[in-house]
Amino acid sequence: MYDDSWEGEMTLESELRDLAEAGGADFFGLADLSPAQDAILEQGGAVVARFPRAISVGIGLLDAIVDQLPRRSEDRFVAMNYRYHAYDLVNERLDHITSRLGSTLQNAGFEALPIAASQTVDGERLLGAFSNKLAAHLAGLGWIGKSCLLVTPEVGPRVRWATVLTDAPLEPTGEPMEERCGDCQQCVDVCPQGAFSGRPFRAEEPRHMRFDVHKCKAYFNKLAEADQPPVCGMCLYVCPHGRT
Repeated sequence: MYDDSWEGEMTLESELRDLAEAGGADFFGLADLSPAQDAILEQGGAVVARFPRAISVGIGLLDAIVDQLPRRSEDRFVAMNYRYHAYDLVNERLDHITSRLGSTLQNAGFEALPIAASQTVDGERLLGAFSNKLAAHLAGLGWIGKSCLLVTPEVGPRVRWATVLTDAPLEPTGEPMEERCGDCQQCVDVCPQGAFSGRPFRAEEPRHMRFDVHKCKAYFNKLAEADQPPVCGMCLYVCPHGRT
């Protein structure tokens, strides 16, 4: 069992936050997953859905890299630099953070299941075992935009996320934010595949009502077949909440 004899000096939450920030996390939140239990069970099954809480961590992307995305087709360096620094490397950094958080939780007597920053386990639905954006949303770190990206008040959607599922008795850091997209359709209009319907996020609606992920995947496949780096990110680039 968890030994709370040291809580007068440092709570488990503060230890986890400090550890995440020392690892390079720009965002840290704690979420109660009970409002989304049915959706979590349907996506990831019982192994994932048995955890009642989540730790969400995020790393902000470098504006100097994201802001060059409109030139990704004409300049191979732009595409490759984005793929490496804003995707591969940031994912690896996030996974290191969640691994350490998981070990800390286990050493304190709790269960912990890290969820990779980017991992598809369902090849048909093109889904991970758990939605990292959902955890960040439930932790009060942002809202789900019309692009199905998690949009933060600080830097818009220019963040990548990872999660640790746990049974530790951690208090939520916030509540889900109401969406602030209003009538904006920039992410919808910029998509080269027309993959977004423009419908605002509704928790009770399935993802395909807002986003055709297979259109997105087809675009990346087409780029790869043409020997171009499979990079887009225009919905992330164009969001006015990130371009301040």
